[in-house]
Amino acid sequence: MLKVGLTGGIGAGKSEVSRLLAGYGAVVVDADRIAREVVEPGTPGLAAIVEAFGESVLAPDGSLDRPKLGSVVFADQDRLRTLNGIVHPLVGARSAELEAAAGPDAIVVHDVPLLTENGLAPLYDLVVVVDASPETQLARLTALRGMAEEEARARMAAQADREQRLAVASLVVDNDGPLEALEPQVRKVWEELTARAAEKG
Repeated sequence: MLKVGLTGGIGAGKSEVSRLLAGYGAVVVDADRIAREVVEPGTPGLAAIVEAFGESVLAPDGSLDRPKLGSVVFADQDRLRTLNGIVHPLVGARSAELEAAAGPDAIVVHDVPLLTENGLAPLYDLVVVVDASPETQLARLTALRGMAEEEARARMAAQADREQRLAVASLVVDNDGPLEALEPQVRKVWEELTARAAEKG
């Protein structure tokens, strides 16, 4: 099994790279998706969040109001640490289960937004960083996701900077350009991953 960490700043295009790698045959373990699963209504994760932050972070239907929680934690490092302390161990445990189910010959790509911030690079055989300039990230967040510029800048500031991410990269995908420039790069990355997996095997 080849264990790959995939990361990139918000708005860098990591999800698109993840989708393309899955199309080539990678087993993608998506930390963001798992992070949503572990705080669904009725889970211990949601109960712990309500205990830490109060019922004001719940939507009327009893689910987690993610924008509300985001507005609370992204402006306050201590509260963000509290949230991460609840969610990350749950995500880690579920990710390990999914990886174990993938099989010995799989190329398992862990899609982890906060890989750099949490010092997780040593957990993987190699790390793929999807890179885009801060200007590109900001433009995508405001134009494509409809975020206010102030919120987009706060989200970006809460993450590692570009240099910190590139410092842990084994392979870099440059996603400053248009979508059509991305696919050939991801194909090269996949070729490299399959070669590494063969060497390891």
